[in-house]
Amino acid sequence: MWVARLLVIALAVMLSATACTGSDVPDRPSGEVAVATGNPGGVYAEYGAGYAEVIGRRLPSVSAQVVHTGGSVDNLRRVDGGQARVGFALADAAADAVAGHQPFSRPLPVVALAALYDNYVQLVVRADSPVRSVKALRGLRVSVGSDGSGTGLIAERVLKVAGLSPEKDVTSLRLDVRESAAALAAGRIDAFFWSGGLPTAAITELRRGTEIRLVDLGDVVGELTRSYGELYTETTVPSVVYGAQSAVTTVSVPNFLVVRRDMPASEAYWLTRLLFDGQSQLIRAHPEARRLDRRSAIATDPLELHPGAARWYQESHP
Repeated sequence: MWVARLLVIALAVMLSATACTGSDVPDRPSGEVAVATGNPGGVYAEYGAGYAEVIGRRLPSVSAQVVHTGGSVDNLRRVDGGQARVGFALADAAADAVAGHQPFSRPLPVVALAALYDNYVQLVVRADSPVRSVKALRGLRVSVGSDGSGTGLIAERVLKVAGLSPEKDVTSLRLDVRESAAALAAGRIDAFFWSGGLPTAAITELRRGTEIRLVDLGDVVGELTRSYGELYTETTVPSVVYGAQSAVTTVSVPNFLVVRRDMPASEAYWLTRLLFDGQSQLIRAHPEARRLDRRSAIATDPLELHPGAARWYQESHP
């Protein structure tokens, strides 16, 4: 991992010193672009809707559509299968995809256009819940995210490093973030996991009618990174994000925008360029778009950058 980071730093230095080449701008793409996002009420859905709107406005010959999906795993499969041209995916799910590890049956030919922002793992309970740690979920009803989601992948890992079996020690339900919020408010579940940017609209909306809090994950972070690698980084959810509680320790995971390796270079160039040309509009769609930066966007390990995206990064630096 440290070698990959050194390479990213070296590339960033090279890009910052490279003037625009003056080469011809690639032809603008045409046709349909389906953007695979995630659960309604999540950041992927809001960010993706803004991105699709940017594409449609700035590329009149392209028809951009938003596809709501289960999340990262589902998106990677859709991009591989051609049901989506571009999709949002967590780095841990992407790593499994290119390696052909479960839940994928073979390596997928996916690469990245950009690293966007970090997801935060959030374990949500009612404010009066006795649950103060992951281990305290034993015997309880827990939503671990919808089928095909990155939330499901990391929730199962968090449970396992806490010594709990997702199949035997908790009653696992596969609900999306809005369904999870509604179920918690109604008392049908005791807790739910969510991996998303800050703030997540569904959790913000839940707070308006139900007193909630996030469970501190500090007791599992170390084992999670030891067991599953440095894609997971210890961090905190600040108290100001949802209010009414102290900051809590959790883990973050980078988010990527992914495409198939065989996407034409001109299309990858423009899809990358429009992220930055339309950034002000993306920020209005969701504030996490403020984190989009040309230097950090190239840090897509374990995925390679698409050559068309790499060209835009090189030519865009003054």
